[in-house]
Amino acid sequence: MKILVLNSGSSSVKYKLIDLKGEDAETLAEGGVEKIGLPGGFLKFKRADGSKDIVELGHIDHQDAVKAILNILTDAKEGCIKSYGEIDAVGHRVVHGGEKFSESVLIDDAVKAKIRECYDIAPLHNPANMTGIDAITALMPDVPQVGVFDTAFHQTMPAKAYMYALPYKYYKEDGVRRYGFHGTSHRYVSAQVCKFLGVDIEKQRIITCHIGNGASMAAVVGGKCVDTSMGLTPVEGLMMGTRVGDIDPGTLTFLMTKHGLSANELQNIINKESGVLGVSGISSDMREIEAAVAAGDERACLALDMYMLRITKYIGAYAAEMGGVDIIVFTGGVGENQAGLRADVCETLGFMGVKINKEFNAGIRGVEATISTEDSPVKVVVIPTDEELMIARDTEAIVSKK
Repeated sequence: MKILVLNSGSSSVKYKLIDLKGEDAETLAEGGVEKIGLPGGFLKFKRADGSKDIVELGHIDHQDAVKAILNILTDAKEGCIKSYGEIDAVGHRVVHGGEKFSESVLIDDAVKAKIRECYDIAPLHNPANMTGIDAITALMPDVPQVGVFDTAFHQTMPAKAYMYALPYKYYKEDGVRRYGFHGTSHRYVSAQVCKFLGVDIEKQRIITCHIGNGASMAAVVGGKCVDTSMGLTPVEGLMMGTRVGDIDPGTLTFLMTKHGLSANELQNIINKESGVLGVSGISSDMREIEAAVAAGDERACLALDMYMLRITKYIGAYAAEMGGVDIIVFTGGVGENQAGLRADVCETLGFMGVKINKEFNAGIRGVEATISTEDSPVKVVVIPTDEELMIARDTEAIVSKK
């Protein structure tokens, strides 16, 4: 079954066409359209041989973007399919499902209405995700579509983990609670690490560390999420590339009052000007931060120390919450590729018995590997995430039931 996976953002649409054949999966094409709604929109795509190219599109909207993707997939020279009809289904990443969705679902009018009901708690993401759904509906009205929600995996959290200590009416009336994000990634790597190690997921206590420009962690017991670091929005939790992460809420009201900041200005600060970028003043890219640390830059050193401390604190908290931990998983752009960060975080976990092979860890980038030593009671594993494959698998399973 050929599944087109779409991730529609406010100004971009990423795509991957995956051919599922039983347990096997082949990526036929991938790429994305950028600068939607702005001058100079373009599509970038990757060929089967790994080479890349760009198609200039000019000023486009989301429907134009999806049409450009379908056109490149069916292009006589660059394409991998002959017609739209070869696409059996489309799977969409949808960021926020609120409490309405605890699993992936076939998209119909009722589902669309529920996605729209989440606009107020995900104003930057859900409307953009819906544009991709609407574009496919307009261009390929008969193809089945499936919504895969970032928040769904975390719906197994108990109330004591997802509730905030605010007046209860804000939960009942406005849905204010912890939802968590990156759920598709946490679900994938928690299952994949157990397959990789050959252990029963039902018997494992796992901490999944999705560490990238956006970063979150989850505590997973028996394959079910019991806690996660992101909250109502993706701002809470770990220090990230440009997001502030955990902060005293009183700090925000203090800054708003002292500097006369509007809600939108404050949103911009905590989402786009904070985190590693805000502290270092250099970059949100950990590769550039590590280079600056090597050069002795004090603020880069501070940013990296803060970044790692947050990860360590959450691992400790989740281990306590679960009554121990059997497996720690690193994934995401930083988690998969920054060996130094993995080593430094694990060094602080010696009190838990964590031991890693530092020399072996240093050579691991973007591949599945156990970096803990044989005698480490806690297994530490690198598992590259594959959210698109997870979306494709969910889409196939749901469409096959129709």
